[in-house]
Amino acid sequence: MDSIDLEVLKTADSWIAAGHACELVTVIRTWGSSPRPIGALLAICDDGRVVGSVSGGCIEDDLIERVRQQGITRTVPEVVSYGISAEEAHRFGLPCGGTIELALEPLTAASGISELLARLDRHELLARRLELASGRVTLEPAAAGAVQVLADGVLTTIHGPRWRLFIIGAGQLSRFLAQIASAMDYYVTVCDPREEYRAGWQLPGVQLVHAMPDDLVIDAKLDHRSAVVALTHDPKLDDLALMEALKSDAFYVGAIGSRVNNAKRRERLKLFDLNDAQLARLHAPIGLYIGSKTPSEIAISILAELTAVKNGVPEALQVQHAAALDA
Repeated sequence: MDSIDLEVLKTADSWIAAGHACELVTVIRTWGSSPRPIGALLAICDDGRVVGSVSGGCIEDDLIERVRQQGITRTVPEVVSYGISAEEAHRFGLPCGGTIELALEPLTAASGISELLARLDRHELLARRLELASGRVTLEPAAAGAVQVLADGVLTTIHGPRWRLFIIGAGQLSRFLAQIASAMDYYVTVCDPREEYRAGWQLPGVQLVHAMPDDLVIDAKLDHRSAVVALTHDPKLDDLALMEALKSDAFYVGAIGSRVNNAKRRERLKLFDLNDAQLARLHAPIGLYIGSKTPSEIAISILAELTAVKNGVPEALQVQHAAALDA
């Protein structure tokens, strides 16, 4: 399952290959409340088809109507704004006074979308530099933590796996979790040394490794854009990986299991010389409480908690897991 941005780029690339004129629309700036964040993408084809989103729908409708009436005639990028006045903000579904600024970029084979996709397929983190005056595009490696910037007439957008998720265990829950996380712009690695669990695993875009989980965590050099989730229920696999993850800069470390089993896990981890602050970072039982029962629902609850932590939501505002998961 592709992320929304990747789906936009792949669709635009297919339109270019088929000989269609199309434009890439990027949210470059917002003021006040806005429906979509900076960096959100939309592609629009000369026949009115769209993929992606830059608003709640009204701006998309306006873009489609303009293409249907006028076609795609731009030869260089253009920056446009919506919602400057209260009347226009209301018309386009923005909160009163809200404003959204977009870059509208006509795409051709010279826009480098095919090369961008090929390099993203190799899991590169890239900066795409678009010169607004000429439409010239260059690609270069991006630093971890890089963000979109518009400066001196150049729009630099960041593409690639900005976040990493390491899943310990290749069971059914892991499959659902990996699928959803991949669509959320995580580069997902699933680790399971047990051959019987790896057999038949086929999930495009997800790396499956058979190393010992603690070795993987050490080799991964976890940073503040990394998360580790242990899902095997097997202390021989989970505990050592959790120990290494809790010592790292990973922004999220979680483990499945009941409250009783996780209390026992914390006692075991204390034997590995983890301090109280490190142990307090462990999210267990894992996930926010949403009444989840099935593997797919549990995967959603895990990613809900992971997203809340990533976005800096205070723990007091998170609905913690109120019921023990099965051991």
